[in-house]
Amino acid sequence: MRGVLIVSTVNVNGLRAAVKKGFVEWLAATEADVVACQEVRAEAAQLPASVVAPEGWFAAHAPSVAKGRNGVSLYSRVEPDEVRTGFGEPEFEDSGRYLEMHLPGVVVASLYLPSGDVGTERQDEKERFMAAFLPYLVELRAKSAAEGREVVVVGDWNIAYDTVDLKNWRGNQKNSGFLPEEREWMGRVYEAGYTDVQRRLDAEGPGPYTWWSYRGKAFDNDSGWRIDCQLATPGLAEKVTSVVVERAESYDQRWSDHAPVTAKYDVPFPG
Repeated sequence: MRGVLIVSTVNVNGLRAAVKKGFVEWLAATEADVVACQEVRAEAAQLPASVVAPEGWFAAHAPSVAKGRNGVSLYSRVEPDEVRTGFGEPEFEDSGRYLEMHLPGVVVASLYLPSGDVGTERQDEKERFMAAFLPYLVELRAKSAAEGREVVVVGDWNIAYDTVDLKNWRGNQKNSGFLPEEREWMGRVYEAGYTDVQRRLDAEGPGPYTWWSYRGKAFDNDSGWRIDCQLATPGLAEKVTSVVVERAESYDQRWSDHAPVTAKYDVPFPG
């Protein structure tokens, strides 16, 4: 056992495209013990072996039944005791939005929360997901504690909680991702015992942002949103020592419109 657990999460914005732009090289270079991916948008048969079952990793994939949409994955250097897809809500079991690995001392989950669009069915879907997911988070924390495990749910939460979490917060108060009811829901997640480890280390902000639109000069101007987060239960959250947003050095070096978010936790983990 070594005294550190490193977890990285990234929305790859289509893994087939990301593979061509640098994801494989990033995965080979990362120090992470566990890597979570969201918006994979592909089934195993459509992907190269270098990402389906990369050497040195135990990989699990949860594609969506809707072709070319959603999809989450997890890679662990340690063999998991258990892998679970979905969180028990029939509507979302095969939607490619949630996957968890039970590892020594910790459950790591990859989440791709629906993005929504005000006034459309997409927003209704997001609200249904949120309503079903919060009770599961409460249950997961309790069950994991009984098994002697902490929990960290990482991924694209598609909600900016506070004004310091997006550059143009004034112009987005009526848009999905920064609606009052969405922010209130995130508050209830925190009340349920989950801590945003980025904010534990950097309470003031602004940012660091994790997603920038491909439109205009959003990336160059750092006009982004902080929606890719790691939320941990108390025993793990208090052990976080660093959280780094791996922002590309330049626009042309991006392999996704999101950046990886990598956290280090000062806890024993096989390695």
